Amino acid sequence: MNIIVVSRKSGHSKTITAKVMLSVLLVAFALVGTAFIGVYRFITEEKFVIINEDVAQEWQFRMESHSSEVERTRLYTEEQINALRVKMVELQGRLTRLDALGQRLVDVAGLDEGEFDFSMPVAVGGPETPSIDYEAPDFVGILDDLAASIDNRNQQLKVLNSLLGDREIQSETFVAGRPIVRGWMSSRYGYRNDPFTGKKAWHDGLDFAGKEGSDIIAVASGVVTWAGPRYGYGNLVEVNHGNGYVTRYAHCQEILVSVGDVVKKTDVVALMGSTGRSTGPHVHFEVRIDGKSVDPNKYINRVARF
Repeated sequence: MNIIVVSRKSGHSKTITAKVMLSVLLVAFALVGTAFIGVYRFITEEKFVIINEDVAQEWQFRMESHSSEVERTRLYTEEQINALRVKMVELQGRLTRLDALGQRLVDVAGLDEGEFDFSMPVAVGGPETPSIDYEAPDFVGILDDLAASIDNRNQQLKVLNSLLGDREIQSETFVAGRPIVRGWMSSRYGYRNDPFTGKKAWHDGLDFAGKEGSDIIAVASGVVTWAGPRYGYGNLVEVNHGNGYVTRYAHCQEILVSVGDVVKKTDVVALMGSTGRSTGPHVHFEVRIDGKSVDPNKYINRVARF
């Protein structure tokens, strides 16, 4: 197919063949296609670059946030570990002091070391069970173990303190010793010649003579149940020591205690005199068990064994 082109000015005509026309169209399509592809690639690549930059910024922000959180967690963990270490050292120090105190009390009290051995670990045990692999030290578990050890030591000390308290009470209320600091025994327990009648008569106690006004002391701790005149005794002090034990101190010049007073061993309860049925300054000393008089001789030289 041919295309004839006629010029208006000159009237000349030109013939364009189909081959030439096809070549021109192909070139035009190629140029348009190339331009379209270039524009498309520019748009898509620019959009991809924008998307990639946004994603990168978001990930960078997330990583920075995570890094900050990890650092805060690390610092907090270090603070907690340091606090646990300080607490653990404190508990270990307390445990050491408790062990030293307990051992000292055992030594002073003369107790059986096998029963209260503070140098030995706490006695524990049980059947063997499958073990686990090594793990990092559990500070909380270590603190729990230390606290349990301290509780165990405290229980031992409570029992020990109770025993010592019982021993102290027994020692304080243990009737033993003489009711005077200075003086001599002037009359024994049992039958004797009555100093007023000359006849044989029963004597319920021991007489200790001494200087008038000298101290009369309690031979054991107890509660004053009598403090005043009593027939035959003159001025009398009576002390109840518990467990049925009672002591009497008679013929006092002056009484220094009152009924209801708590007295300790060696406390001065009266001054020596010669009131009542007496021939001179002395103290009549009696020991009674469940209301019956017993020979004070075996108590004045008595030695406590606790």
